[in-house]
Amino acid sequence: MSQAAANKAILKEAFERWHDTKGGSVDHWMSLLADEVDFRSLADGKSGLEFTARRSTRAEVGEYMSGLVAMFEMIHYTVDFYVAEDDRVVAVGRTSWRHRETGQTFDTPKADIARFKDGKITAFYEIYDTAAILACTGPMPS
Repeated sequence: MSQAAANKAILKEAFERWHDTKGGSVDHWMSLLADEVDFRSLADGKSGLEFTARRSTRAEVGEYMSGLVAMFEMIHYTVDFYVAEDDRVVAVGRTSWRHRETGQTFDTPKADIARFKDGKITAFYEIYDTAAILACTGPMPS
């Protein structure tokens, strides 16, 4: 198996667990990360989504994960396809979550880009509809 295929298999299993556990597989995700990781989210710490700020260590990504599951309850996480080349894997699909405080939900297209080294994720960037997420958290910040 090529390294690209091995990395794809790692990410595919992680997202399948993520969906099956409705966001309860945080420990599994943490085990996939290198000690130092460039973890970025499109919202980048915007007001109302402060937990999405850029992270650079496994422990900091743990803070992101804690913030995510504290604020939202997963409805689904569906990956439609994966593209793997060299040390990168891209997952493209959709996800839907419910805001725990407002009860409002959002559904958004989602793309995740992971970079691997020695079987560990060294970089991760997620792209999604930030406006849809912010709309379900309450009034839009001015």
